[in-house]
Amino acid sequence: MKKATLLLLCTIASLSLYAQEVTTVIKGTVIEKDVAQPVIGASIVIEGTTIGTTSDFDGNFILKTSKSGDANLIISFIGLQSIKKQISLNGKETDLGQMEMASDAIGLAEVEVVASIAVDRKTPVAVSTIKPEALEEKLGSQEFPEILKSTPGVYATKAGGGYGDSRINLRGFSSENIAVMINGVPVNDMENGAVFWSNWAGLADVTRSMQVQRGLGASKVAVPSVGGTINILTKTTDAEKGGNIFYGIGNNGYNKVAFTASTGLTDNGWAISISGARTAGNGFVDGTQFEGYSYFANVSKEINKSHQLAFTVFGAPQVHGQRRNKMLLSDFKESGRGIVYNGDWGYRNGQVANVRENFYHKPQMSLNWYWNINEKMDLATVIYASIGNGGGSGGAGIDKFSPNINNPWRRDGVIDFDRIVDENIAKGREGSETVLYNSVNNHKWYGGLATLTTQLSEHINFTGGLDIRYYEGNHYRELRDLLGGQFYTDPSVGGAEAGAVGADPRAVKVGDKIQYNNDGNVWWQSINAQAEYSKDELSAFLSGSISNQSFKRIDYFQKRPENQETEWQNFFGFNIKGGANYNLTDVHNVFFNAGYFSRQPFFNSVFPTFTNDVNEGVVNEKALSFELGYGYRGKLISGNINFYHTTWKDKYYRASVPVGGVSFSANIPGIDAVHMGVEVDFVIRPTDKLNITGMLSVGDWKWDKDVLGVPILDDTQQVVGEVNVFAKGIHVGDAAQTTAALGFNYNIMAGLKVGADWNIYDRLFADFNVTQIDSEENRQDAWQVPTYNLFDLNASYKFGIGSLDATFYAKVNNVFNIKYVSDAFDGASRDWDTALVFYGAGTTWTTSIKLNF
Repeated sequence: MKKATLLLLCTIASLSLYAQEVTTVIKGTVIEKDVAQPVIGASIVIEGTTIGTTSDFDGNFILKTSKSGDANLIISFIGLQSIKKQISLNGKETDLGQMEMASDAIGLAEVEVVASIAVDRKTPVAVSTIKPEALEEKLGSQEFPEILKSTPGVYATKAGGGYGDSRINLRGFSSENIAVMINGVPVNDMENGAVFWSNWAGLADVTRSMQVQRGLGASKVAVPSVGGTINILTKTTDAEKGGNIFYGIGNNGYNKVAFTASTGLTDNGWAISISGARTAGNGFVDGTQFEGYSYFANVSKEINKSHQLAFTVFGAPQVHGQRRNKMLLSDFKESGRGIVYNGDWGYRNGQVANVRENFYHKPQMSLNWYWNINEKMDLATVIYASIGNGGGSGGAGIDKFSPNINNPWRRDGVIDFDRIVDENIAKGREGSETVLYNSVNNHKWYGGLATLTTQLSEHINFTGGLDIRYYEGNHYRELRDLLGGQFYTDPSVGGAEAGAVGADPRAVKVGDKIQYNNDGNVWWQSINAQAEYSKDELSAFLSGSISNQSFKRIDYFQKRPENQETEWQNFFGFNIKGGANYNLTDVHNVFFNAGYFSRQPFFNSVFPTFTNDVNEGVVNEKALSFELGYGYRGKLISGNINFYHTTWKDKYYRASVPVGGVSFSANIPGIDAVHMGVEVDFVIRPTDKLNITGMLSVGDWKWDKDVLGVPILDDTQQVVGEVNVFAKGIHVGDAAQTTAALGFNYNIMAGLKVGADWNIYDRLFADFNVTQIDSEENRQDAWQVPTYNLFDLNASYKFGIGSLDATFYAKVNNVFNIKYVSDAFDGASRDWDTALVFYGAGTTWTTSIKLNF
């Protein structure tokens, strides 16, 4: 009886204590100012505690706590200014209503106009946006394009594995057919359309957000967006005073230190932000040591309510060892080094020496002027300059640098530079037989963009603009290292200097130009116009542009001065595109777009023989594209499905063709391709703490035309034969045609988040030379690389150090150390035995900490 009485008293006491605990309920809605869109995943935390939650798809949140007294509620989201609300924890329900989170950057809205940022459920294009939070949490030490690997239609690899040597394909198109824009400024090389990511190796440090517009894209300027547009917005000027310092480490000696500091907007309208970083390491692949720096500065001035100026400069000088040569699978196996084997380096006097080394610095400067003319009209003008200096190294003379594992000038699997030096010394007055050179590609690029936006009526906006660019590229090879010899005799032909046409080869020394020395000049003038209609559930646009592109080649190795400089070669191009989006309900929408491009040929298509001889038969490449999409925006699930079809005609293709054991060249005109497919992506949010993401992309990309009777040319451009190309029906190589991804992000508690991503790659056909398919019997697909999948993990934890906020990051890529081929070039037998490949990276990791002040 006593025990029962005691138990009853304890129960009553417990219930009494529990009854004294009261629960306070705080709720509200957060939206992003100016765009009036909900902020999904905002962090809501009671200051000084781990009690918190996140906002849902509609920006709503509910936070419950048994604490009492007065407190501060902190609402934060990367890229937006934090909100601090004083609340009373009194056991009641408090509705804070709708709260607006403003951008933490000055001038961002104006940059977005120039950059043609797509708007969800309004702009009728397939789009994926990578926000600052994902960049901080998921990039780690990955190459910049790899952050897009879970985006539909994207195939990104590290290529050879060197710092900044990554590549990206979109819907089966390489970077030459993907428009890359930084703050609305085109950065594709004006001669060949390529994007060299090593030139932008520090871009991750200054990127605010990145948007991938697949297919036609929303850009108003004429850009080569056959596959799509990668729109990168850098930091502008921080609206609040403060900054941060960052330190990170990782595998293979990876080490990074960075800082950011901002004045915030002062009373007289000035604001300054600066940042810098140093990144260095040994590289995952042998012989790919690197050191890179990045810097960024933005100065803005609000002159008055109508005028704002902003000056931005950023750059990333770097030097890194490369693995440029793909190798046979047997070479990797026999090397004893496995997937990290690199045939392009060795030792010299006990020190690492690279045959292939890249060095470059390409700062970009821009001055933006934003003029609010009146309530209905705005003008945004950008004047920019980019000055690049640097290049890459290689070997000339007798080839003693072959990556083949059985190369006799190798010792313990790497190049024996000491032996090569000794052999050159022994040659004495005969000179070096093997040397190193630098392929220098300096350039000066100047341009201007002007975009006038005016409201014609309540529902119609008109945008018109100018795009003017001038580019001067300086290309030459210079002798880098005689490797012990006294001089080198350049046997090449081409000009009045060493190896001139009709001149005897002469001895050259370090710093002398060899093999080639020429300039490529490019002018670009374009006007564009776009009309946009928006009323109720319907939005539509129609845009077009016309452009003239002019090329001139100057060859300093031409013997005859009158033939050193060509006339300007002019090519007219245009594009027209349009589309419409209709919001069926608050959660359902459909869109359609179509477009036609007539794009000017690249510089090397106009001058294909590396001389001043003009290709008279070259024509514009054309692309016709259609796309249909559907979107769903529910509270539990949000997703999209897109169908696309792109016909690519009159593609210019230059290939090497072996004849009797000698390699000649062929200019293949008018080869066509069809790229079509379906893309699905979704986000599921079963709770406020859990996000599940996924995508599936299935492409069918094939060459669509045979080209017969193509002449084969020797070095003097004489016809030595002809080749047929039976490419119709063959799958396009170099990118996985089927990709899928599944990931999740989970907020374990306030400040602590973990995530995982699983990516699958299938139907990756090796790249190949189309002249291999020279008969009906050879009409077969290239080697199909084995399917592979990768699993990544990431975590972040926000905590306080005194009065400062800090965040710890951890990232592990390829957790299970999967061995896979990421890049391949097909061999003669169409199988693994003769294919040349790069292996992808094994397990890599980084940890870092950022301290905000």
